[in-house]
Amino acid sequence: MPKTQDMIAKTTLRPGQKGTKHLMEKYGERLICVRYRYDETTHKRYTTVELIEAEATWTDTEAQPPEQQHLHRVRVGVRIEYGETELRDKAKQLGAIWRPRHKLWEMSYDDAIALGLEARVAVQGDFEGI
Repeated sequence: MPKTQDMIAKTTLRPGQKGTKHLMEKYGERLICVRYRYDETTHKRYTTVELIEAEATWTDTEAQPPEQQHLHRVRVGVRIEYGETELRDKAKQLGAIWRPRHKLWEMSYDDAIALGLEARVAVQGDFEGI
């Protein structure tokens, strides 16, 4: 098969347009678009699809001023109660570290926000030395 740079994409269709129905049945919600690419040397048409492979939370730190970008890389201490096992497990999955001396979970500020724990971030004096 030829390289994509040797092909010209002449048509791009969105899900639901004529020519995408069978691909919508095959790929469902993951389908982003269908492209018809043409290879001028072999005189062949190729149908390509763009799919969603994975989904993850994303924060646009690039659009923020540099002084705010730093906040998102900062490690903070967060209070998670002993009985909040589900929340504690989620924090661990994100790489949080238990700091028994301070009785706080250390994690990135971004992770604290993602877990909805921004209000539980400890003040600086509570976790000196993390």
